[in-house]
Amino acid sequence: MRTTFAAREFTGEPLPDSTLYRILDNARFAPSGGNRQAARIIVVRDRLTHDRLAELSVPGAQRYVAQLGIGEAPWNPVRPSGVPASDVEITEVPDTLIAPLRRASVVLVVCLDLRYVAATDQDLGRVGVVSGASVYPLVWNILLAARSEGYGGNLSTMAVPQEPQVQKLLGIPDFCAVAAVLALGRPMRQITRLHRKTVAEIATRERFDGPSFTLDDQPHSTPDGSANP
Repeated sequence: MRTTFAAREFTGEPLPDSTLYRILDNARFAPSGGNRQAARIIVVRDRLTHDRLAELSVPGAQRYVAQLGIGEAPWNPVRPSGVPASDVEITEVPDTLIAPLRRASVVLVVCLDLRYVAATDQDLGRVGVVSGASVYPLVWNILLAARSEGYGGNLSTMAVPQEPQVQKLLGIPDFCAVAAVLALGRPMRQITRLHRKTVAEIATRERFDGPSFTLDDQPHSTPDGSANP
């Protein structure tokens, strides 16, 4: 968990079916809503399909980069974008956002069968996030399992805005959402030190606006549950 990074540069070394099968065989034990296991994984090795998935990722990446360029949070549903569509269309996309799909040993397209999800936030008048609980633990398990095999990858959703075309390309039925596109391969370098926010920056006590969760000045519990000063 501490060393699984987003790999975007690959050596070109093949990822054998036997290794990929082992990765998926371990990853499949991820939890899902109601244990319905509604995710499907499409293993894509055809280079032309890789290229097409990269092409379909360009419009989403253009908007992402254009919004970053003026200090917006890209694709944010709370704050609508102020970037004109004409500017988005001429935005150049950095190679790091698209090239992994072209250069990966294998691309996995992970779908979620919406007929089997319990979207408990569907009536809240905001962008739904709960359905992701039935697919993204699996995606993360794939990345963890790949890391343990010496491979790596990154989770991309840049093709999702073009979902109808991705569905047509891969024969995905319309009741399945495209949740993630994973480019997998042998990383050019193995990163072991990742930078993340501290526990105190992401966790609070009792309330959202409560004090940061730290161990400073807190009593330490003994095995029987009592507290030591």
